[in-house]
Amino acid sequence: MIFHLVVPMFIILIGILGLLLSRKNILLIIMSLEILLLCVNYNFILFSQIIDDVMGQVISLLIICVAASESALGLAIIILFYKKINQ
Repeated sequence: MIFHLVVPMFIILIGILGLLLSRKNILLIIMSLEILLLCVNYNFILFSQIIDDVMGQVISLLIICVAASESALGLAIIILFYKKINQ
């Protein structure tokens, strides 16, 4: 049980360090945000299993949908910016 709480803690630290250390690279910032959201999902699913409630899994699916749309919008903005610069 304690293993399932320690691993996301270290992964969250990696995501926060990624956010703090890569302020100029937007791709690394998006990847760090994805890591943070996946750790939150891991905790929601873990505690959903512990308390035997399905609501944590539903919220986890909602977070995955939001993260996917955030990544798609971020990459679309990067592509448009790259096209604008190279004209």
